[in-house]
Amino acid sequence: MTTETKIALITGGSRGLGRNTAIHLARKGIDCVVTYNASREQAESAVAEIEAHGRKAVALQLDTSDISRFPGFIDALKAALGEIWGRDTIDILVNNAGTGSHNPIAETTEAEFDALMNVHVKGVFFLTQALLPLIEDGGRIVNISSGLARFALPGYGAYATMKGAVEVFTRYLALELGPRGIAVNTVAPGAIETDFGGGAVRDNPQVNQMVASTTAMGRAGLPDDIGGAISSLIAAENGWMTGQRIEVSGGQLL
Repeated sequence: MTTETKIALITGGSRGLGRNTAIHLARKGIDCVVTYNASREQAESAVAEIEAHGRKAVALQLDTSDISRFPGFIDALKAALGEIWGRDTIDILVNNAGTGSHNPIAETTEAEFDALMNVHVKGVFFLTQALLPLIEDGGRIVNISSGLARFALPGYGAYATMKGAVEVFTRYLALELGPRGIAVNTVAPGAIETDFGGGAVRDNPQVNQMVASTTAMGRAGLPDDIGGAISSLIAAENGWMTGQRIEVSGGQLL
């Protein structure tokens, strides 16, 4: 990566694990571009929190499920980079944006499947492709998967299928970007107390206890568990680690 201030782009960085990751990166001295889909208010709140840690930040709107909007987003990103940082590149990409689905395979509709595919697979693939010219040699890419790509729980077949694709994509991307010194890895969270999936792990005591009882560390995960892991993975000392899947689940369903 460049020796100047590092800039990270975190998709879905206005809330949940994306926001937590951005805050952890800011604490490590990294500036952030966060994207949001619907709530500009949440995004601006995230920017303010990043700035409170002494870093620069900007929020840009992006629906990662709609690849037709990617060229316009790239233009907006370049404009923001030039205006705020006086450059036209980033150092770090965290493909975090996503949505969940809970339905048995027998009841999953084509519309549900396509919505997951557009965000988690097609969106990740083609946004990364569009951003490759903007990522500095020696940079970092982290793709977000899920513990559900390793262990199986009823109702998550379609979602986990998408995350399995992300993990394969990560390995191929690592191979192709190796000559540029760009490390590409997957972080696979376990069950985390956020608003994801309706906030069941956070807000439903029965679900939370079920997760805790099947986790080696004896509790459900917290956002800081994931944001801390991602920011540590991005550290310069990990540049020789690439093409790997790192599960951060507290040992769920070992």
